[in-house]
Amino acid sequence: MTTMSAPSVPSTPFTPTSYDTAGADTIELPRPTRPAADRRSTGLVLDATRLWTGGLATAAVAALVALVGTLVIRALVAYLPVGEAAARTFTATGAGVLCLLAAVAALAATGLAHLLLVSTPEPLSYLGWIIGLSTAAAVVLPLLGTLPLFASLATAVLNLTIGLALGSLVVDAAGAAFRPAAR
Repeated sequence: MTTMSAPSVPSTPFTPTSYDTAGADTIELPRPTRPAADRRSTGLVLDATRLWTGGLATAAVAALVALVGTLVIRALVAYLPVGEAAARTFTATGAGVLCLLAAVAALAATGLAHLLLVSTPEPLSYLGWIIGLSTAAAVVLPLLGTLPLFASLATAVLNLTIGLALGSLVVDAAGAAFRPAAR
């Protein structure tokens, strides 16, 4: 029959280090810190050309979303009994103005993205919040006006669709606008 011996114990006693948390079973190691806004430490630089071409493409998409949305609403107005006042709300001139405003909003969001990317920590978080709250205001604003109910709801839904398209595309373009730094 064999007997087992006790495990060997080191001859030097345990000395607590600065990482010891008063005898706890876990040891916390210091974590390396790097500021999130310092993109130079990751070797990435902002490619403004790529950002602004993405912004121009977003402007085209936003204008097309406004155009298609207006055409869909005009088709619904033609077949639904919504009243003459609601039908007059969605004219060709109104569609053109909405397309222009959507494109300008996309370019303004791109300019804001550029400003945030070069000046703030976590710029995409701020950009998302700003675009989201602006979209919420654009959705609520028609509901507070004197338009007929159908026209107000249709405009609110169209503004929401434009805002969602604009927000997702500008944030994606801003995130993809970085390239490796030349060494």
